[in-house]
Parts: sequence; C-alpha cells; structure tokens
Amino acid sequence: MRGNSSPAERSAHPANAAVHPQPAASRAIAAAQRAIRAEREGLAALERAIDERFAQAVELLAAVEGRIVVTGMGKSGHIARKIAATLASTGTPALFVHPAEASHGDLGMITAKDAVLALSNSGETSELRDLTLYTRRFRIPLIAIVGRVPSTLADAADLALVLPPVAEACPMGLAPTTSTTCMLALGDALAIALLDRSGFTAREFAVLHPGGKLGAQLLRVEQIMRRGDQIPLVREDASMRETVLEMTRGCMGCVGVVDAAGRLVGIITDGDLRRHLADDLLAQRAQDVMTRHPKTIDKRALAVEAVALMNDPAQPITQLFIVEEGRPVGALHLHDCLRAGVV
Repeated sequence: MRGNSSPAERSAHPANAAVHPQPAASRAIAAAQRAIRAEREGLAALERAIDERFAQAVELLAAVEGRIVVTGMGKSGHIARKIAATLASTGTPALFVHPAEASHGDLGMITAKDAVLALSNSGETSELRDLTLYTRRFRIPLIAIVGRVPSTLADAADLALVLPPVAEACPMGLAPTTSTTCMLALGDALAIALLDRSGFTAREFAVLHPGGKLGAQLLRVEQIMRRGDQIPLVREDASMRETVLEMTRGCMGCVGVVDAAGRLVGIITDGDLRRHLADDLLAQRAQDVMTRHPKTIDKRALAVEAVALMNDPAQPITQLFIVEEGRPVGALHLHDCLRAGVV
C-alpha cells in the first residue's frame, strides 16, 4: 500500500505533470486556424467581387481636389483610421473624421472639394446620419463601403462598394472579424489603385516616410554621400606616392582619378595597388594603375539602389562615386550605407 504523497511529489509524477496541456493547446491552434481560414475565404470572395464599381470609385477619388475623408464607427472606425493613414502615406491626401465628433463641430473639417469614404457593415450606423446628410446638402461625393444592400448608407451614397456575404471568424457570428478584414483589404486596394494611377514613386514615398527603419531604406544617395574635401581624388598624371597619400587621407580604400577637365575617368582601390606591387608601383602614374570606367550612381538614387549596385554578384565593390555631367560630386562607401541603417 502506498503512503500519502506530498503535493510536490504528486506534481512531479508524470501522470500529473500538467492538466490537459495538449487539449488546450490543440483547441487554441484549431481556433486560430478556423479564424484565419474564415478570413482567407472572405478575402477570396472579396477578390472575386471586385468589378466596375471599384474602378468608378478610383476615378471618383482621383478627381478629388481636396482630401478623402474616411469615417466609420466602432470597429469600422478603427479600420477607417488605418485606411486614411494608408491613403495619406501613398500620395492621396486623407484624414479620419469621427462621425460622432462630426455632429459636434468636426463637420467643419470637410470642405466642398473633399470626398467622403464611409464604412459601415450594416449600412445602418446611426452616428453616420449627420455626416451623410452634410455630404448630400453640400454635394460632397460620398462613397460607402457596406456589407448590406439595400441599406440607408448605401442608398444615400453616390457609389456603394458592397462587401460579399462572408461568415465572421467569430464562432458566434457576432464580433466583426472577417467583415473588418475585408473592409481593410478593400481600403488598401483603393489606396494602391490610386497610387498606381497617379504614378506615385518610391522617391515620393520616401519624402512622406523620413523616420524609422522605413525612412532609412528610403534615404537618397545625396543624403549620406561624402562631399567636397571628403572625396578622395587625384589627377591622371599624379604620382603613385601622391595617390597613396590621398587614398590614405580619404579613408575609403580608394581614390578617384580625374582628367584635366575634372571628369572621372578611373578608380584606384586597395586591390589595384596589390595587383601592381610587382610592377615597380611607385614609379608609375595614377593613369597606369587605375581601373577605367568605374561604376557610378546618380545622387538622387535611393541608397538601397547604391547598396544593390555594390553587392552585384558579378562585380561586388565597396565604393561608388556620384557624378554629374561626368564630374564627381560625391563618394559613397558601403560602410556609409550601413551606418545610416541601409541594408
């Protein structure tokens, strides 16, 4: 017969190591997979539902002289905020207006040159009433993203983008989940379609995203390149003693070689010096040692483009010269890019 065991002994026994750990974990994983599957199926249905009305919405929004005012209540409001932020960051001026605050003075933020993008899954959100009436009174274009037609919002709008019937990921079918995911995706689709239509470029994107990791990836070469006396340069007829001294001063592991007109005609790197050591190096001139036609880049190029050029598998290098009309106006080392956070 076994004696009474202590709580510590009982918890250490394999049979009591944990209470239903695997079933609980399995249920959590299964619930997550069901939710993701439901939202994936909702997005697939949304993709199939994109039609001419979407193209009409893009044209309507592209014609707006002012801003796109995005609005919604509750969960739709959170999605509306994100859509407004995405539009603004991709070159389409936009802002979020809370529908309840709109009824208490924020309608003044909406001008006759704007358009309103209103989100409501039911299409019956009462807080949108005053804002909707305001757009009708002043003939402000109104686009609705709704999950139900007919509905008050869809009927009032100039154009309604109707979400396909989708099952919410919530097992009770109550919490907005799949429907808000579809709203968000449709808002992103509008933003990207407008970006594509306007020809918005990566350089324009960089202007709107100067901070953080994204800002570092969007830096231009001119923002981090070395200038003036920091650019190591010698003339074609410079002695190798002078060349080595200039290379040492420049701390780039290279020196640019220019002709009498100041045009870049070559580059001498540490590797070039090693390759010519057996050729009575110090008795030669820069033009005898240099590598002709060095890689260059425009100062307006993105720094990531410079890194890609330097990391070219066919000819990896660590330095670039920046030229204008053939004359060097800057120099860039791979380490300059790394210090700026560009990788």
